[in-house]
Amino acid sequence: VSPLPIITSLLTDNVPDVPDETEKNANFNVMSSVKVAVRVRPLSKREVDMAAEFVVTMDGKTTSITNVKADRDRLKTFSYDYSYWTVNPSDRNFASQQQVFDDLGRGVIQSAFEGYNACVFAYGQTGSGKTYTMMGNPEDIGLIPRISDGLYQLIADKQTEGLSCRTEVSFLEIYNEQVRDLLQTQQQNLTSDHSLRVREHPKTGPYVEGLTKHLVSDYAAIEKLMDRGNDRRVTASTAMNDISSRSHVIFTITFTRAHFCDGLPSETVSRINLVDLAGSERADATRATGLRLKEGGNINRSLVTLGSVISALAEISSEPGKGRKMFVPYRDSVLTWLLKESLGGNSKTIMVANISPASCNYAESVSTLRYASRAKHVLNKPTVNEDPNVKLIRELRAEIARLKALLASGQVVYLTA
Repeated sequence: VSPLPIITSLLTDNVPDVPDETEKNANFNVMSSVKVAVRVRPLSKREVDMAAEFVVTMDGKTTSITNVKADRDRLKTFSYDYSYWTVNPSDRNFASQQQVFDDLGRGVIQSAFEGYNACVFAYGQTGSGKTYTMMGNPEDIGLIPRISDGLYQLIADKQTEGLSCRTEVSFLEIYNEQVRDLLQTQQQNLTSDHSLRVREHPKTGPYVEGLTKHLVSDYAAIEKLMDRGNDRRVTASTAMNDISSRSHVIFTITFTRAHFCDGLPSETVSRINLVDLAGSERADATRATGLRLKEGGNINRSLVTLGSVISALAEISSEPGKGRKMFVPYRDSVLTWLLKESLGGNSKTIMVANISPASCNYAESVSTLRYASRAKHVLNKPTVNEDPNVKLIRELRAEIARLKALLASGQVVYLTA
C-alpha cells in the first residue's frame, strides 16, 4: 500500500502548540532507582556506659565503618545518594531534621503534586533513630509532619483559579503480621474485627480492606490524627531501647489534584506512603522474653522478607532478561505485600537507613549498610496517575501540533496504512 499524504484540512486551526504539561509528563514509563540515604545518630547512654568506640565516619556521600576487632580489612566504605551526620550540632557536617527534609521531603511533595506516587521508609536496627527521622519529637519534628505541612504550603503557593485539591490520610500498623487501623474510633473497634485484610486491586495494587480514610483540610487536622495514631501504636521497653516500636507503621496521604489543562479537565491522584519500620533486633541483646520475644521474631521475619524482595529486585534490575523468571516473594509478609508498588512498582521511593555508630553494634550497622547498598539497584517505574482518556487526548493534540509544525516548515509528512 502506497503512503497516504496527510490532509491538512484535518488539522484544525484551534489545535494548540505542544503544551508545557506534555513536556512535564514526557517521562512516562521512565525507570527510576530507589534513592538511598544513610543517617548516623550520637552514641546512646547504654553505648557510652559500655565504653563503646565510635566506628562510623562520613565524607560527602561516603559512609565508612571500622571493625575494631578485625586484624585486616578493618575498614568498609559505602557510597549513597546522601550520608547524614547527625551526631553533634556543632559539627561542620551536622545534618539537621530540616536538611533531611530539604533533601528528601521536598522532592516527595513535588512528585505528589505532579501526580506521582511516592514512598519514604526508614530502616535500621532497634534504637537506631528511625522514629526520630520519620516522626521526630515535639521540639524537632521529622519527615512525616514536615511533608504533611509542606504539602499544604505548596498548595497555597500554587493556588490558581480552577485548581481544586483534596487530601485524605490513613494510618495503620502491622503488629505480629496483623494489620490494625490506628485511626479507628473506639466504637468501630468494638463493632468490627480489629485485624484487617489485605487485598490486591489489578490496577492500583495492594490495599487494606476496611481501612478508614480521613478527609483533612489543613496540617492541624493531620497533626491531630497523627498524634492519635502514635498514641495507639504498640511500643515497649527493651534492654536496647526504652521506647521500642513493636510494629511497622504506614502513614498514607492520598492527594487528589483537579485542574484544567488546555481547556480539558484533568485529575491526578497520588499516594504518599511514609513508613516507620520496627527495628531488627537480636534476642540476646534485647533480653526479650515471652510476648516481646514473639514480637521480635515477627519483626525480624518481615524484615528478612523485605531483604529478600530487595535482593530479588536488584538482581532483576541488573539482569533485565531474568525478570520474568525470578520470583519476588512479596506475599511472604504483610509488610512487603503492602509495599509492593513502592518496591519495583509505580512509585518514587526513598530509603533512609539509620545506623548506630557504636563498636558494639558493628555487625548490625554493617548489615544495614549492605542492605542499603542493595536497595540502590532496585528500579521502579513511576507514572503519573491520571485519567487515561485525558492523557490520550493530550498526547493526540501534541502529535497534531508536531505534525502541523512539520507541514508549516515545508516538510512532507506521510502516514503508512
